[in-house]
Amino acid sequence: MANIKSQIKRNKQNEKRRIRNRVYRGRARTYIKNARLEIEEGNADEARKATLMAISALDKATQKGVIHRNNAARRKSRLMKHLAALDKKTAD
Repeated sequence: MANIKSQIKRNKQNEKRRIRNRVYRGRARTYIKNARLEIEEGNADEARKATLMAISALDKATQKGVIHRNNAARRKSRLMKHLAALDKKTAD
């Protein structure tokens, strides 16, 4: 435990921010998980909706500074790649 007053304050601030950031990070993870499940099941329409929700959640987390923009871009890219493969598979 910190003895210095400024470090005690910094610890309190960090804890508040950690709790606030968990909301956005957890929401993004949940939407990504749902999108992946829909893609694996092969529901093209539901997968598209879930993917758009995941992208929105990732953008929001990036906007809040919870995750880095390159991290969000990488995750969105992977989701879209899986969705495109599903679309191609269902079109054939």
